[in-house]
Amino acid sequence: MSFGPHEPGMPLRKRSRWWWLGPLASFVIFGASLVVLWHIISGMEPGQLAGAFANASLRQLGLAVAFTALSYLLLTGYDKLALRRLGLSIPYRTTALASFTSYSVSFTLGFPIVTGGTVRYWIYSPKGVRASEVASLTVIAGITFWLGLGAILCASLIYSADAVAMLARTSPLVVQIVGGLVGLGILGYLAWIATDERTIRVRGWNLHLPGLGTTLGQMALGACEVCAAAAVLFVLLPGGYGLEYPTFLAAYIFACLIGIASHAPGGLGVFEATMLVALNRFPYEHVLGALLIFRVVYYILPFILALVLLALNEMIRRIRRHEP
Repeated sequence: MSFGPHEPGMPLRKRSRWWWLGPLASFVIFGASLVVLWHIISGMEPGQLAGAFANASLRQLGLAVAFTALSYLLLTGYDKLALRRLGLSIPYRTTALASFTSYSVSFTLGFPIVTGGTVRYWIYSPKGVRASEVASLTVIAGITFWLGLGAILCASLIYSADAVAMLARTSPLVVQIVGGLVGLGILGYLAWIATDERTIRVRGWNLHLPGLGTTLGQMALGACEVCAAAAVLFVLLPGGYGLEYPTFLAAYIFACLIGIASHAPGGLGVFEATMLVALNRFPYEHVLGALLIFRVVYYILPFILALVLLALNEMIRRIRRHEP
């Protein structure tokens, strides 16, 4: 697999002496993906996995798949918003492919700036998108995620302070203070981007961030996506324990944050351990089963599909390249 230097209908460009870095990155990420996938699957106990699926109802599994599809559909909006901000006109099918495959790969491998950015460049470069524009797109999409995550965390901590305090074994006041600080951070960012100084500068690379209107749209989109992803796990949990969705959201987001901070691929192990601690009033085996199904439905199946789509995309690209 490689980044094609030329596609039909595009002007020929002189190869840089560093042209081989693109194909090399493609092979490395694809190979690493297969290794990580094998490691994850081989670490699962077949009997435990079968038991988890046997304990889940068809309704639960159907809802989990539906919310997974909704989450990944909303993720395509991250790229769409970023492309519009950069003034790039890319067909939605290309945007959807780049978004789905980049997030599926980066969710599993970790290091999204590198893995997600490489996959995006692989898909977008034949459409004339430069590496610097892919970097800008990746940053804007990342900001969308963090804005949504922050907004939902702030709302859930303030709205469900008492219930979250019970899960965290602290006082509601502490929970509300944390929620207020998150809210102040978001308001500070909104105030900053409302000015004309909203530019990120790193070693000659400049990115003028979206204005207030687009940023509010980013926040709404990110919040909806986070809620959809959290709903995948929520519908798999056993009922009858009085856990409200806003309270669960706070626990889910904290588990995501700890998983991200650990740098473990997909937060593997860290996310599950955090959720098991937060949901300790639930039967251990039921929560573990729900987490196992969540890992399969939200991470592994999209990851496998992404690898298949990337392989097919490269095959089609090569066939078209050799057509007369």
